[in-house]
Parts: sequence; structure tokens; C-alpha cells
Amino acid sequence: MSISQTGDIRLDKHLLRKKFKEIRAAYSLEKKGKLDNKITNRLLNTWRYREAEIVFCYVSFGIEVDTRKIIETSFQQNKTVAVPKCVEGTREIEFYKINSIDELEPGTFGVLEPKDLQERKITDFSQGLCIVPALGFDVKGYRLGFGKGYYDRFLSKFSATAVGLCYSDCVVRRLPHGKYDKSVDILITEKKLFTINT
Repeated sequence: MSISQTGDIRLDKHLLRKKFKEIRAAYSLEKKGKLDNKITNRLLNTWRYREAEIVFCYVSFGIEVDTRKIIETSFQQNKTVAVPKCVEGTREIEFYKINSIDELEPGTFGVLEPKDLQERKITDFSQGLCIVPALGFDVKGYRLGFGKGYYDRFLSKFSATAVGLCYSDCVVRRLPHGKYDKSVDILITEKKLFTINT
């Protein structure tokens, strides 16, 4: 898939977001479920996931790649699971350890979030695996999110392994990005695993 560039990075990103949303919205529930399963199984079979003791994972919502099986499998394998919570009044996210999906409640934008339990807040991001959401990626691992900047800020200070999950229809050769944007280390689609940084 190729992209056209207008010369205005903000407009380019707006047009791409619109296109990726349309692609995802057109998937039937059956097709989306099959794609999600393939992506999930590809992730679960990586050595990076198998060796990770802590999994930082977004809680999927709407047209995002489904992460429920990833979270449940991590519980079953006795991994520490931490999920994000938006910090009110900022564009920052914090991660909190959870022991069950049932501990989540609707938060910012209607997304399920952990309760604000300070004793469960994770502050050490030097180890583990972070599973990153996005509307689209390019083959170099740069992402296009929903435009709020939460994960851009988080990834700028995250030093362990970041993995992007995406449908192959939403992966392009090159996305517009700034010099401070950070690529993921691994990109997984239903068709392929891209190792970006090792």
C-alpha cells in the first residue's frame, strides 16, 4: 500500500487515519476475529513474549487488534500484567498491575482502565514487553495512533521491547513522522513479523 503526501504532515496523518479507520470498519466481525487470532498466535509464539516476565498491554477497544487473549494467556502463564490508565488533565499514561480483567472499569474515551491503586502502579520500565496499539504502521516500525499522543510520550521513555500489532492492510511503506518519534522493535501482522530493532 502506498501513500500520497500533501507536504503537510498533519494533513497527511489526518488522511491516513481516515483511511485506516475505514479499512478496519469494513471488516466483518468474523474476518476481524480471524485476523486477531492470527496476530495473537504469532505474538504468543515469539521468544520475546515467552521470556517476558511482565507484559505492558493496552486493553483493546473497537477497531483495535483484540488483546483479550494476550492478557488472559499472560495471567495463565503467571506473568505480571500491567495496563494503561490516562492521567486526567494530561496526555500521559501510567501503567498499573492487574490480576483480572474484572478489575477494569470504563475510563477515558470509554476504554477499560485499571482503578487508580497507587500500590499497583508500575514505575520501572527497563524490563518486559510493551504491546502498543495504533491505527497503522510502516515497515520501519513507526506508528500512526489516534492522534492524542499518549503512547508517543510513553515510548519516548520506555527502554525495553515494544511490539506493535496491526492488520497488514494498515501497514504502509513509509509513514510521516518527526525526529522525536520512536519506532517499535517488532511489528506483527496476521501475515508477517517484522523485526525492526534487535
